[in-house]
Amino acid sequence: MDNESNIELNDQVQDLINTVDHFFEGNVSVQFIGQLQAGFVRHDQSQVVQDGKNVMIQISDLSAPNYTASHELIHVLMTLRGFPQVFFPLTTGNSQLDEQLQMMGTELFDIVSHFVVVSEQKKHGLINDEIEEKYLNGVYHTIKPEPEPLDDQMTLRLLTVLDAMVFYGDKIDSVSAKLKKDFPVTFEAAKKLYDLITEKPTDSPFGLRRNVVKLFKAFDEQLKEWQLPPLHNTEFTTLSNVLSQRQLNLSVRQQFEIFHSELMVKDTNSRAYVGFNKSDDQNSFVLEAPANVDVAEFFKQTYDKTVKELLEELKMPYILR
Repeated sequence: MDNESNIELNDQVQDLINTVDHFFEGNVSVQFIGQLQAGFVRHDQSQVVQDGKNVMIQISDLSAPNYTASHELIHVLMTLRGFPQVFFPLTTGNSQLDEQLQMMGTELFDIVSHFVVVSEQKKHGLINDEIEEKYLNGVYHTIKPEPEPLDDQMTLRLLTVLDAMVFYGDKIDSVSAKLKKDFPVTFEAAKKLYDLITEKPTDSPFGLRRNVVKLFKAFDEQLKEWQLPPLHNTEFTTLSNVLSQRQLNLSVRQQFEIFHSELMVKDTNSRAYVGFNKSDDQNSFVLEAPANVDVAEFFKQTYDKTVKELLEELKMPYILR
């Protein structure tokens, strides 16, 4: 563990670093880059950089180093402890659009992950009144109040306000009057999404996956209502599977349906085939048919494999329920 500057992280964060170290084979470090203190907290103030066996958590804003470092560490810990992950093997053919879709898909996935992250941070006393104030400040540094008529920033507003609802949890009343006044349409839509993803808890890998898929679908419904382009995360974003031992032993055809996609495989630009999980219609793996092979025969063989065989062949991580 090393810090690039003389910032002392508190014992709670040191404990988290040790826990990550315990689950991770390599070296984990927190690095502070620069001296910026914007006076608000936002998730883009830190990033995880993996370099071989080393994981570096780089923090670019020192407004709340313990909060920001712990937030990122818990995300890393969730991955190491076998929570689902998102992957982006597909391309629309337009790299700028791909980037936007990846950012939004990751953001929606992270919003649901934040139920776990925030609950852990609160358990460790890493969220207090001062952090809550800086968080609200961060919201207002991300989105401007809604104009009349609505503009094309509604997608970003919806992501931001929904994430705030997850962050504040049962303390949302302390900020809701202000948010409702500045973002009335967004707040109402975010509340509907929040109610949907809190019907069942996000306290296990399976619960996380279920709520992420629900959010992917409902978020698109809301965008369509506002006549904004949907994100199609159920097809564009691959979400790792959470399967029981029984499901792993099923044949691929019992658990998945494979469809030819309009999108291409990013690395090879070849035709993509997407495996959708029958239980929730979510992209669960991406295949390409090998060249010079009878496609019908290839799919027959693929469908005949067990789920476990196929996922291991594709090196696609899955989580045992």
